[in-house]
Amino acid sequence: MEFDFSAEQKQLKEQARRFLADHCDRKAVRAVLDGPEPYDKGLWKGLGELGYLGASIPEAYGGLGAGYLEACVIAEELGRAVAPVPFSSSIALAAEFLMAAGSEAQKQQHLRGLATGEAIGCFAYAEGTGRVTAASIGTIATRSGETARLTGTKTAVADGDVANFAVVAARDSADAAGLSLYLVDLNGAGVTRTPVATIDPTRSHARIEFSNAPAEPLGAAGQGAALIERVFDRAAVLMAFEQLGGADRALEMARDYALERFAFGRPIGSLQAIKHMLADMYVSATLARSNCYYGAWALSTDSGDLPDAAATSRVSATQAFQHCARNNIQVHGGMGFTWEFDCHLYYRRSNLLALSLGALSTWEDRLIDCLRARRAA
Repeated sequence: MEFDFSAEQKQLKEQARRFLADHCDRKAVRAVLDGPEPYDKGLWKGLGELGYLGASIPEAYGGLGAGYLEACVIAEELGRAVAPVPFSSSIALAAEFLMAAGSEAQKQQHLRGLATGEAIGCFAYAEGTGRVTAASIGTIATRSGETARLTGTKTAVADGDVANFAVVAARDSADAAGLSLYLVDLNGAGVTRTPVATIDPTRSHARIEFSNAPAEPLGAAGQGAALIERVFDRAAVLMAFEQLGGADRALEMARDYALERFAFGRPIGSLQAIKHMLADMYVSATLARSNCYYGAWALSTDSGDLPDAAATSRVSATQAFQHCARNNIQVHGGMGFTWEFDCHLYYRRSNLLALSLGALSTWEDRLIDCLRARRAA
């Protein structure tokens, strides 16, 4: 397989980079890091006005209908800028759940707002520490015709404090073994949200409690687990590109500092230890890019390879971002550990994204399962 982005997609990438350079510099990121706002509302509005948020959403629902490759390059640039916006939650997850299982009325109601940035969505899944499985879900849904009521608690929901609605995984009271998905208005009755502190304050989280909260079924009853797996594969590719952008920028920061910082009369980049560190970072980021391109191809073509490609890109990008962010601090030396330098912005984001959609070990196990299934076939 040979794959590359088209000239138009590369041009979109450059346009997004210029826009983010103007509207999401370090000062803007630190304003969210140090301030009271949970995300950059001005940046989010601008992304919506330019159509970046609706790149993968069909035109019939207010999006650009451009495709997933365009969404991938936008995600990469947002990761490069460590943009403090709810892109992953709203576009990679909430929008994907709606496009995969939403009724026509649900799509019309929610996707337009997501595409313009006027609405924010999130996915409420985990209920405690450790790996999330269907058996670990304790939130209960009591159905009554086309409506339902939810009772339970979700922990550390990404962007749950700012979202307008949530896609919630819950068990049906009538079928204890079945896992289903529901749409819940987070500003409605029976919903209590409490902000949760994380390693990266530029990406807010919340604990959400549902107490007989009104909900609307999303997709077929009992099919939640299969739908989550399908959407996670798609979201994993988009998030991998976000991680790739962060890894590339961390590598560039380390390289630039190594060229300008002098010790013993010469740039530290000429020292063998620094050279080897930068070379390892480059190899890690380049391998991640290759695997992310595989994921982008599989996602854009709806290939049967998508589960394999998603796991491969996710594992590789997670490792690359954490490796580059950590070693960026090391190259900067003592200055790299200070609040004034920007190294910690990427270190924080790399660790936060490493736990999103499941930890690294979860995706490593999924990749192994995919390879075993392919060999058995």
